[in-house]
Parts: sequence; C-alpha cells; structure tokens
Amino acid sequence: MTFKLAFKYLFRLILLALLAISIYLVNLFFMKPFSIDHFLAKETFLEIIDSPESMTYIGIFDKYNWLTGHASKLTIPSQKQLDRDKAKARKILETLRSYDDENLSSIQRASKKIAIFDTENTLLRLETFPFHNYVLNQIGGAHIDMVEFMTDTHPIRNLPEAEAYIDRVRLFEAVFEGYLYELNGQKAIDFYAPKFVYERVIAQLDEFLNFSFEEHPIYTEFNRKIKDLDFSEDQKIQLREKLKQAIRQSIDKAFKMMKDFLISTQAQANNNHGLWSQPNGDKYYELRIRTYTTTDYSPQEIHDMGLSEVERVSNRMKTILTQLGYSQDKSVGILMNELNEDPQFLYDDTPDRKQIAIKDYSEMVDEAYVVLEKYFHTMPKSKVIVKAVPEYSEKTAAGGYYRSPALDGSRPGVFYANLYDIKQTPKYGMKTLAYHEAIPGHHHQIAHSLENEDLTYYRKFGYRTSAFSEGWALYAEQLALEAGLADNPLDELGILQSELFRAVRLVVDTGMHYKRWTREEAMAYMKAKTGMSDTEVRVEIERYIVWPAQALSYKVGMIKILELRKKAQDALGEKFNIKDFHSALLDHGSPPLFIVEEKVNDMISNAKSLN
Repeated sequence: MTFKLAFKYLFRLILLALLAISIYLVNLFFMKPFSIDHFLAKETFLEIIDSPESMTYIGIFDKYNWLTGHASKLTIPSQKQLDRDKAKARKILETLRSYDDENLSSIQRASKKIAIFDTENTLLRLETFPFHNYVLNQIGGAHIDMVEFMTDTHPIRNLPEAEAYIDRVRLFEAVFEGYLYELNGQKAIDFYAPKFVYERVIAQLDEFLNFSFEEHPIYTEFNRKIKDLDFSEDQKIQLREKLKQAIRQSIDKAFKMMKDFLISTQAQANNNHGLWSQPNGDKYYELRIRTYTTTDYSPQEIHDMGLSEVERVSNRMKTILTQLGYSQDKSVGILMNELNEDPQFLYDDTPDRKQIAIKDYSEMVDEAYVVLEKYFHTMPKSKVIVKAVPEYSEKTAAGGYYRSPALDGSRPGVFYANLYDIKQTPKYGMKTLAYHEAIPGHHHQIAHSLENEDLTYYRKFGYRTSAFSEGWALYAEQLALEAGLADNPLDELGILQSELFRAVRLVVDTGMHYKRWTREEAMAYMKAKTGMSDTEVRVEIERYIVWPAQALSYKVGMIKILELRKKAQDALGEKFNIKDFHSALLDHGSPPLFIVEEKVNDMISNAKSLN
C-alpha cells in the first residue's frame, strides 16, 4: 500500500470516528442517556452503516460518500459475518431484557416488545437455520437482486457515482464467492432447491452469460444514465470500456461460478416442493409463519382460515357474475378464466402496449391520490411512479411489486407492473394492483412512515413486518372499493379476485409446506379457484415454494385490520372516525399485529374519554 493510499484510509477512519462521536453526543444530549430509544437508535444506525446497500437505498448517505466510501462497496457473506450476527443478536436480546417496563413510556414498552420479538426470531434463525434459504431462486435470488440493485437503486448523477458503479460491479465475483460459502453450507446439511428452481436459475444465468453488452442490463442502464450527464465524450468512452471489462472479469465469472455449482449439484435437487421435505423443515416453517404473520397460528389453523375465506369471497363473486349475466352453472374459477381470455378486457398486442398500460396505471394512481384524501389526516408527500418490470426478470417476477422512495426525496417510490403476458394484465384487475402497490397501499403506508417526524429512528428503520405492510396493502384495495374508486362491477370483481387470490395463498402455501401438496396440486387448486392465467399461477406457486410463509401475511394482516376496524366501530358508534382509525394503524411504523391491536385499543379508549 502506498503512503498516499494509507493516508487516505487513515483520514477516512478519523472522520468516521468523529462522525460516530458526534452522533453519540447528539443522542446523549437530545435523548435520555442510555434509554431504550437511544439503544435501539444506535443499533439501527450501526446495522444500516454496516450495509453499503442499505446506505445507498436510504439515499441520505450518498452526499457523504467521500467519507463513508459505501457507494463502492457491497456486502460479502461469510462465516465470520454469521458468527458476528449471532453474537450481536444475543447481546441485543440481553440488553433489551435489562430495561424495566416500569421505567418505560407506553411507546417505549411497545418498542421493547417489537425489538424482543424480532431479535428472538432472528437469533433462532441464525442459530438453528443459518442455511435454510434459497440463495439462488427464480424470483429474487442473489443474481437477480444484485442486478436490480445496481440498475434501479445505485444512483448515477455525477462522475464519482458512475465510477462507484463500476467499483461495485468489480466486486460481484467476491460477493458470489460469499454466496458459494452459503450454498456449500446448504450442501453440508442436504438442503437443496427443488428441480424446477435449478432449471429456472440455470436458464437465467445462461441468459446473463450470453448477453451482448447492448443487451446486458448492467451495461444498458449505466449507458442510459450517463448519456445526458455533463461528461465529455472521452469520459463516457472510458467509463463504458471500464464497465465492459468489469462485467466480463467479475459478473461473468461470478455467474459462471454459480452455474457450475448448480450443475454439479443438480442430481441432488429436491424431488419435492415443500419445507416439510427439507431437514428440520417443519420447525423452520413454524418460524417463518411467526416471523411473517407475527402470530402464533399453526399451519393447520391458517389452512382452515384460507378454506373459509375462499368460500366466502367466491360466493360474493358468483353473485356479481350472475348479476352481470354470466352462467350460473359454471364455477367462479372457470368464469374468471373466461374473463381473462376475453379480448375486450385485454390490451392489443401492439409494440406500444406496455407504454399504454403504464399510462393507464399512472392515471389510476393519480385519481386515487385525490379521492382518498378524505380518509386520512395526511397524504404522503413523496411521489410514486409506475414502471414496467425489467425484461430480464419479467418472465418469473410477480404481477407487481413496490420499491420505496429515498429518505431525502432524491428517488420517488416505484410501482413495478409486470407486463410480460397480455393475459396477466386484464383491464378489470388493474385498479386493484394500483391501489395495492401505490395509493393507498404500499407507497402510502411506507412513505407516511418515512415522513413521520414523530417516529423514533428504530420504529422508522429498525423493524418492518410483512403482516402489517401487506395486510395494509390488501386492506387498501377494499378501502378503495368503499371509497367509490371501483364502482364498475367488473372493477369490484377485480378487487374480489385479488382478495380471493390472497385467501387461496393461505391454502396452497400451507398445503405445500405443511400438508405435502405437490407444486402441480397447488397450481391446479389456484387455477380452479381464481381463474388466473396459467402464467400467473405458475409464477405465484413457484414463488411460494422459494419464499415460504411470506404469502400468508397478506390475508392474515387484512383479517386482523378488518377485525380491529369492526371492533372500533362497534365500540364507538357515531364517535368512530375513519381518519383516526387509519392514523392508529399508520402512525407507528410497521409494527407486529399484536402492537397494532394495542394502538387501536388506545384509540378506542381515547375516543370514549372525549365528550
């Protein structure tokens, strides 16, 4: 190491130390010294700065990259990191339990409950199931996530950020060597992905390895971003050449490494599809349910809940279909499949089909923003835009998903719509997806939390739960219907089909991971009950296989929110205020459902106490 480089790193370390001291002193003077808020804020901050990806994702750290250097770094998995994470979780749990509830405010007691719940789950996963995850999978495996992070999250607004982009690309090989460590950990315990996962991922890796530079998303997105920046032509040429070299020397090697591992272990691929067939899989599934639903429901209880909800929603859909003149002799699934195939509900297969669909989605989001103002005390300041799912992942991606905005407002929220298959986008089903992903769904809830100045640092960034966020997004679909945004019976059918879809998830997820259904049995059930297209059904069922229990959180969360709303309405009568109810849900970050219930109970008590 040269003296100049050594001095550079020493200077950076000194500045980081000064930054850490400054943060500590601010917390010390403006928060109760050594309070639980102080402790959780510190741990959340340390967790964020320990992850270069998180620092980029939040956005506010980018202006200090000259100090942190995070924009040129990526997280590299290792045994050392795993051991450190376990030790850290044990220490956090010990500290949390040392705080006496009698000395805490109600908000602090709630934070303590959340942090203990989360840390207990994390520690159990790290200690007992460190390799029970599908590192490479067809919908969100490491190879897809890292490419999407580079193309969609890493900003390129100036020359240093462009150069940092290339630095990160050069790290792909080292990162995937870390993932190879995890894959070998799975191999040691005979944990292998199902056969179809091997086939899908190998095909995806082959596609990346065979891309020309003009096709490779890492290159094309970089080229698009620097095109209109104030760089000289020589600078652009040099940057492109450096990136090409980095792709060939790092990404291609990394993806070839992953492909070689898959080829070498493909004979051991799992013939089954559920966690029950994996080592200690039943216990792991119970942990996944607890983590994602924030409840102690058993797999059987959730399965039964799903069967009941499928019947209820199907009956309502059948009533509407009959009123619209459709045959009473056919099942809801068959009728909805016919609607999916009906050309009047589909976009014409023209070259500009995607652009037209994106425009229509954008108009739906804009309308919802205006109409729903009367249901909330505040609306999110951050904007949300609609984009098509990138072509390199659209074949296997879900129908839609959301990415939150940067904290500093430099990046809007994004609702990604999958427009790969025409039949995947029937017009009567578009509104419900827009409401779920954007307004009043994910964007509304997440942006509200980010903009909430009353939330502690931990409650804003330290914990999020799929049960609340996805439960809220599904509830948001029904709220939009109640607000008159889907007054056409066909639009209501789209919303009910979405709810039915989430109810079916309860059945098929537990069916595969607990009751030992095959992938094909689950696909047949979902197809029969929902009438979704074959493409949608296959993608969804294969998602639940590699992301077990996450799909349970939607309907479990929605059911709890609706139960709490009815409880508040029954208790308050004319005093019930929908704005106050939504604030009780949204003003506390993204807490577990047992905390949501506490906050609604507080709202009811406060409303009763008013004259």
